[in-house]
Amino acid sequence: MSYEWIAILMFSSMMLMLMTGQRVFGAIGFVASLSGLLLWGVGGVDIPFAAAMKLMKWYPLLTLPMFIFMGYVLSESRIADDLYKMFHVWMGPVRGGLAIGTIGLMVLISAMNGLSVAGMAIGATIALPELLRRGYDKIMVTGVIQAGSSLGILVPPSVVLVLYAMIARQPVGQLWLAGVIPGLMMASMFIIYIYVRCRMQPELGPPLDKEERDIPMAEKLRLLRAGLLPIAIFAAMMVPFVNGWTSLVESSAIGAITAMVAAILKRRMTKEVFEKSVRNTLGISCMFMWIILAALGFGAIFDGLGAVKAIESLFTEQLGLNPWMILILMQLSFILMGTFLDDTAMLVIVAPLYVPLVGALGFDLIWYGVLYTITTQIAYMTPPFGYNLFLMRAMAPPEIGLRDIYRSIGPFVLVMVAALAIVMVFPQIALWLPETVYAN
Repeated sequence: MSYEWIAILMFSSMMLMLMTGQRVFGAIGFVASLSGLLLWGVGGVDIPFAAAMKLMKWYPLLTLPMFIFMGYVLSESRIADDLYKMFHVWMGPVRGGLAIGTIGLMVLISAMNGLSVAGMAIGATIALPELLRRGYDKIMVTGVIQAGSSLGILVPPSVVLVLYAMIARQPVGQLWLAGVIPGLMMASMFIIYIYVRCRMQPELGPPLDKEERDIPMAEKLRLLRAGLLPIAIFAAMMVPFVNGWTSLVESSAIGAITAMVAAILKRRMTKEVFEKSVRNTLGISCMFMWIILAALGFGAIFDGLGAVKAIESLFTEQLGLNPWMILILMQLSFILMGTFLDDTAMLVIVAPLYVPLVGALGFDLIWYGVLYTITTQIAYMTPPFGYNLFLMRAMAPPEIGLRDIYRSIGPFVLVMVAALAIVMVFPQIALWLPETVYAN
């Protein structure tokens, strides 16, 4: 059997196992280990062992539990609640102001946690009931929550970009910085859409009643101080890193410690909050490490088979496609896979093929990491089987049905497609900030 057919058999076997409901790391790791043994005998055992050693020596991976812990401390200690109250008071008088404030909340939650699921959970439990109670259109606000949560894997510290950095062997710091401007650009595009839509149809997002707007300035300033606390924590973590005073790992430790201190000073760091934060951090960190380990082993098998060169030859020589056409086909495949897989699984499955191919075609791998995150979030929200759609259904109140969720997401998906196209046409939107910071 040729190496090309072996690679196809490995890929199809892994997809079949995933479709039967097997855990991502188990399916990928099993196919990689079995393939290594069948191809190279006892020597194939060295492949997963070498992947484990590489994982243990990867120093930036220490940032993963630090940032996850920071996010859970801020979430479980209800500091995120203060953030929404601030947006509620200051943005309430504007038509659609609470929906705009919710996008702002999502950006800051993303900067605290790095997981889209966390933004979805906080938005659905804190913001969504308030928006519905204030008379906002349920279809629009459901789309707002889902769109805002999509920023979780793009705005730093993105946990998924840590995984991409490990597999693509790219600096985590550069990837995070590359996600800043596209993430803020996408958030701004969401805000513009909400504002224009509510100006055209005021009934979709009415402003707060005059009685509710009559809040003393002292109370507004108090809420502003409380709401700005997460921003201060994020600044305390990122400013030293951007200026080169601390390493990435040191900055992540500063973020975790600062979040702990803030929760203690606000007298919200109870035993239950600490235990839940540690338990969730351990669970998610172990899950990501197992997935990275499986992905490294699988990628090593593919490298050994020369599958990447075979696929490159198929696209460029046999089919005659130019690099941009190949790149667009890759993005479309992400959208298709997103109907039944999450972002981590998608990356792990196709990274051994796509990442080396992207480099061979002459594209920047930092830029491609940003394209990947945007595309997977579009896939998450694309009917009929988008991952985020069903997650939203599980968290939404009973009056919001699956039909409402499907109807809500269309305009926001179009905004995200526009943002993806802009970043593809103008790569410097993603590359300018990391190039500038690392040049200094």
